[in-house]
Amino acid sequence: MTTATASRADEGLNQTFDTVATLQDQFVQMADGFVRALPGFAIALGILILTWIAARIAVRVTNRVLDRTDLRPGLENLVKTLVKLAIWIGGLMIAAVVVMPGLTPASLIAGLGIGAVAIGFAFQDIFENFLAGVLIMLRKKMRIGDIIECEGIAGKVEHITLRETYVRKLSGEVTLVPNSMLFKNPVEILTDETQRRHEVIAGVSYDTDLDHAAKVIRAAVQGVETVDADKGIDVFAVEFNASSVDFKVRWWAGSKPRDMWESKDKVIRAIKSALDDAGIEIPFPYVTHTFKEAIPLGSGDKN
Repeated sequence: MTTATASRADEGLNQTFDTVATLQDQFVQMADGFVRALPGFAIALGILILTWIAARIAVRVTNRVLDRTDLRPGLENLVKTLVKLAIWIGGLMIAAVVVMPGLTPASLIAGLGIGAVAIGFAFQDIFENFLAGVLIMLRKKMRIGDIIECEGIAGKVEHITLRETYVRKLSGEVTLVPNSMLFKNPVEILTDETQRRHEVIAGVSYDTDLDHAAKVIRAAVQGVETVDADKGIDVFAVEFNASSVDFKVRWWAGSKPRDMWESKDKVIRAIKSALDDAGIEIPFPYVTHTFKEAIPLGSGDKN
């Protein structure tokens, strides 16, 4: 082995030793820093536990205060959520400052602002639903318990969170609807009032006295117990149909879907019975055939 080769080998060995020594020093420094940070982590953990306890106590106190008010259930959920969120944000900020003493509240808030922009782009849909949930809870319409229809989804509003709304279908299934969908699309609230107007079509034959038929139908509807006669009953002749003159009958009754079906059932039964008693025909559809030439009615030629 030449002197130059031996020298290069020694240099390589020395570099290896230097690298190992550097790694050892860094590991020792990291371990030392971790040990020194343990008290801070313990204090931060204690702060988080206290934050959890404080949040639970705050929610209970908020519940007691809200029970004395007339706030809507959705708005109550929003207040409780905001109280819990504010306490947790404060606790997390204090814990972060304890773990990293060089972190000041000002720098933490600035970092949160920059991070919020990045997170906002990454989780745009989530924040959109969050904001929509806040706005839905703030507005007066669409309360918990209402029957709604939106984009083909119909059912009872059971629960409203900051991200989604639980809609229980009339057949029993529950649908989790994103709040942005309910906020950006038209929502039909069927139970906004205790009553709404319902209607059916009733047909009578062409040889019927329409004024008499209208009186019979009106009297029949007025006699139904589920109908609010004080709000008026409408009986309009609306169409010359293929085999009948059709009346549109409108009345006011309960707004819930079951109220509607029960009321329609009783109204249709009452109209049918009243027309039968008055001798007014409810015709079946029939077809009239017209021929250019007369059709012989005889038996024809015999062979």
